Amino acid sequence: MKRYWNYIKPYLGSFILAPLLMLTEVLGEVTLPKLTSMIINHGVAERNTAYIMSIGGIMLLLAVIMIIGGIGGAYFSSKASICFSTDLRRDVFHKIQQFSFKNIDEFSTGSLVTRLTNDIQQIQNVIMLSLRMLFRAPGMLIGGLVMAYLMNPQLMLILVVVIPLLLITVFVILRIAFPRFEVMQKKIDRLNSGVQEALTNVRVIKSFVRENHEADKFKATNSDLKEGSLAAMRIVIATMPVMMLTMNITTIAVVWYGGNLIIAGKMPVGDLTAFTIYIVQILISLMMLSMVFLQASRAMASLKRVNEVLDAEIDLTDDNAVYKAATVKTGKVEFRNVSFQYNKGSQDMVLKGISFTAEPGETVGIIGSTGSGKTSLVQLIPRLYDADQGRVLVDGLDVRDYSIRNLRESVAMVLQQNVLFSGTILENLRWGDEQASMEDVAAMAEAAQAAGFISGFTEGYQTDLGQGGSNVSGGQKQRLCIARALLKKPKILILDDSTSAVDTATEAKIRECFQTALKDTTKFIIAQRIGSVEQADKIIVLDEGEIVGIGSHEELMNSCEPYQEIYYSQKDRKKEVGA
Repeated sequence: MKRYWNYIKPYLGSFILAPLLMLTEVLGEVTLPKLTSMIINHGVAERNTAYIMSIGGIMLLLAVIMIIGGIGGAYFSSKASICFSTDLRRDVFHKIQQFSFKNIDEFSTGSLVTRLTNDIQQIQNVIMLSLRMLFRAPGMLIGGLVMAYLMNPQLMLILVVVIPLLLITVFVILRIAFPRFEVMQKKIDRLNSGVQEALTNVRVIKSFVRENHEADKFKATNSDLKEGSLAAMRIVIATMPVMMLTMNITTIAVVWYGGNLIIAGKMPVGDLTAFTIYIVQILISLMMLSMVFLQASRAMASLKRVNEVLDAEIDLTDDNAVYKAATVKTGKVEFRNVSFQYNKGSQDMVLKGISFTAEPGETVGIIGSTGSGKTSLVQLIPRLYDADQGRVLVDGLDVRDYSIRNLRESVAMVLQQNVLFSGTILENLRWGDEQASMEDVAAMAEAAQAAGFISGFTEGYQTDLGQGGSNVSGGQKQRLCIARALLKKPKILILDDSTSAVDTATEAKIRECFQTALKDTTKFIIAQRIGSVEQADKIIVLDEGEIVGIGSHEELMNSCEPYQEIYYSQKDRKKEVGA
C-alpha cells in the first residue's frame, strides 16, 4: 500500500471530498422515507395541507442538497481516480522504458500494452466506484437498518434471516470470480499480441496471401477471449438476478407481515410504506457493496499484473557503476576474452572467448555466416546485454562502470530492422540530435545519400512518414536511419547490415562519408557482402561465436580459409549473375 499511497497523496483532497460529499445522498436516502411516512400518517390522514406542504418543502430542500452532493462526489471521485491512474500509467511506462532486452523478452509486447491500458483502466474504475460507494452504501445499510428497527423491531426479524444469506452468496461469488478475471486478462494479452503482430506484418501477410490464415488465428483467439469473458461475466450476471429475487421475496414478506400488523391496528400505513422503502434501500446497499467487491476482484487481478511490471528486477542497471560521471572521449573499444549467452544456464554460448581492440577512428568490419554471433557481439558495446564472462571496455573503462545514459549517448546504432516513427522526416532525423540545425540535418542526409530522394517529396523534410515509415522503400528507410545516427555525432557507430537494401554504388558513397564526417568515430560495420567491409582497417571473421580470423582484407585472403570461402563464393555468384 505504501507504493500506492504515493499516487493518492497528491490528490488527497479529492479522495476525501468524494466520499464525504456522497454522504449527503445517504442523509437524504435515510431521511426521505421517514418524511414520507409523516406525510401519510399525519398530513394525508388528517388532511392537513399546510403540514404536507411544509414537510414537502423539507423533502425538496433535501433533494437539492443530494443533487449538489452527488454531483460534487461524482466530480471528485472521477478526478481522484483519473489522476491516480494517469500517474500510475506514467510510472509503469517509465519502468518499461528502463527494461533491458531480457526483461522485455519476459513479457510479450501485447501483454505490456494490456497492462498499460486495460489493467490500469480496471483499477481506475474500481477506485471511482469505491469512492462513490465508500460511505454511501455502508451509510445506507446502517442508516436503513437503524431506521427500520426504530419503526418496527418485529419486521426486522425478516432481515436477520435474509442478510446473512446474501453475505454468504457474495462471498462465494467472489471466491469463484477472482481466478476467472485473472484468466480473462491473460486472454486479452494474447488477443492484443496477435492483433499487433498481424497489423505490423500486414505486408508480409498479403504478399503470402495468408489473410484467411490470420483471420482464422484471430477468430480462434477472439473466441477464446469470448469464452473466458463469459465465464467471468456469468458470475457478475448471476449476481443481479439473485439480489433482485431476494429483494422481491423480502419485500413481499414485509408487505404481507406488515399488512397483517396494519389490519390488527399495530402499525400505521405510512410506517409500512417507509419500512418497505428502507428494506429496498438496505438490499440495494448490499447490491452496491457486492458490485464494488466484484469490480475490486477484477481490479485485484489487474493490480497483480501491474505489480509484476513494477516489481520486475531490471538486470541491466548502473547502480554499481564506478565512474557514473565518465563520458566516452575517444571511442576505443576492447573485448577481453568475452563470452555470452542469451539463455542463462544453457551450455551453448553465442560468443566464446572474443578478444580484439578497435582503436579510435578505426573502421572494423565484422563478417560471418548467419547465426555466427555478429549482432550479439556489437550489442555488448552499448550494454544492450552484459557479457557473461570477460570484459568489454570503452576508453579503457569497463562498460558496466559507465552510467548507461552516458555510454549510450556516445554510441549510435543502425539495426538490421530499421525503425522509423510516426511523424515527419525531420522529426525522425532529429532523434539523433533534437537541437540540430537544418544545415546539420541536410548535411547528414547528404552524407547518408538520403538528400536526393527527400528533395523529391513535395513536402521535403516535412513529409509525413506512415507508421514505421510505410511510405518509403527499404533502401530509403536505411538511409534515413543512417542519417539519424550520423546526426548524433557519436564516438562509436555500429551499422548492423544496414546497407543491404541499397545498391553498391550508393553504399560506396556512404562509406566515403565515414572517412570525412566521422573520421574520428570508431565504426563497426556488420555486413554479408565482403565488398562492404573490404576497405576496413581490420575485419573480424566470426564462425559459431568464435573469431577465426582478424586482419585487413589482404591479410585474411592470405591466412583465413573461412574468409577466402566467403570471398570466392560471392565472386562466383557475381559471375553467374553477370552471365
